[in-house]
Amino acid sequence: MPAQLAQPIRSFGILTGGGDVPGLNAAIKTLVARAEAAGIRVTGLRGGWEGITFLDRAQGQAGTRFDPQDPATWESGTHQPLTRLNTRDIDRQGGTILQSTRTNPARVGIADLPAHLTAYAAGQPTGGRVDLTAEVLANLAFLELDGLVVIGGDDTLSYGAALAAQGVPVWGIAKTMDNDVPGTDYCIGFQTAISRAAELIGRIRSTAASHRETVLFRLFGRDAGFTALETAVVTGADRLLIPEMPTDIDRLAAAIAEDRRNPQRYSIVVLSEGANLGRAVPEEGPADAYGHRKKTNVAEFLAGELSVRLPSVRFLAIDVTYVLRSGEPEVYDKQMAIAYAQLVMNLLTAGTHGVMAAHRAGAFLYTDIPSKQYPARRVDPSTYDADAYRPSFARLGDHYAPQG
Repeated sequence: MPAQLAQPIRSFGILTGGGDVPGLNAAIKTLVARAEAAGIRVTGLRGGWEGITFLDRAQGQAGTRFDPQDPATWESGTHQPLTRLNTRDIDRQGGTILQSTRTNPARVGIADLPAHLTAYAAGQPTGGRVDLTAEVLANLAFLELDGLVVIGGDDTLSYGAALAAQGVPVWGIAKTMDNDVPGTDYCIGFQTAISRAAELIGRIRSTAASHRETVLFRLFGRDAGFTALETAVVTGADRLLIPEMPTDIDRLAAAIAEDRRNPQRYSIVVLSEGANLGRAVPEEGPADAYGHRKKTNVAEFLAGELSVRLPSVRFLAIDVTYVLRSGEPEVYDKQMAIAYAQLVMNLLTAGTHGVMAAHRAGAFLYTDIPSKQYPARRVDPSTYDADAYRPSFARLGDHYAPQG
């Protein structure tokens, strides 16, 4: 919930958590430029929540500071000063200059504790996890930070919400190629992901046609199918599979056989990484700090299932997820990153905190930072044809709005 500061912000930290997306650096640059003009000091926290959690206060501020010109700090540096000068050209780069991890300070693995924090392992079971929130709070005070701007997806933001609940001034900016953060219609990185996916699928068509293949493209979307849905729309993919709606593999195989009745005898299937195949897809390894286990590549799994049903068809599974993260953001993602950062600075300078920048129904606004009590956004079932495994436009334009 929004809260109001009694004193103006003099300094704040910025961190980027979870998977990187194009547009993060544009947001960082905008925050820094606006803050410097207002006389506010900005500190970049490296490696997402890891930087503010694992900082070793015994080394002093200078001993834990990252300096790109000093190799001795490249591994141990957890924070760095950000100025208009050292961020002036970062918006031309992909990724995040602050780097990123999936660290969750409330659930740090015993094996991941740095040497100066091993006391937290006392009495804990091997493979257990500990809550280092006390370290986060102490490190914020140590760096003399009055608040934090947290840029991330639902996992990264959920810990920001936990800190905000303890009274720490926090501002959130949503980023994820899944576009599923609750409370906003748009997350930084989404539009670039769609464009990159469309470009790659367009390139692969010539190979698919040359070898009469059915290509299964695995895209982002652990819990929501927005990325796969929009990619399927703009590429004219033959079939689409998303997490929100189950798939009958036998029916899908029959549909693919029909799709392949064309002169080149190839077809395209686009699916989310969390596509619902009507059965459990195997998971691998232990759960991460946010409780997620790695799923077997769903495109490869599905290719195996379809090969049994259509043994004469050559299925090719292609994972395009990390390709979508690469390189400079498209103009729209830069525009949204800049707008979100400007909105956050409006709120920060006004003293309003505990909120996230958002965009809903064409308007910029601010809303609650999503905690784990809020489920991820999901694709509207009316935009998906569950019988044909394709996007649906049946409801498009069914609302009348008079002029004026």
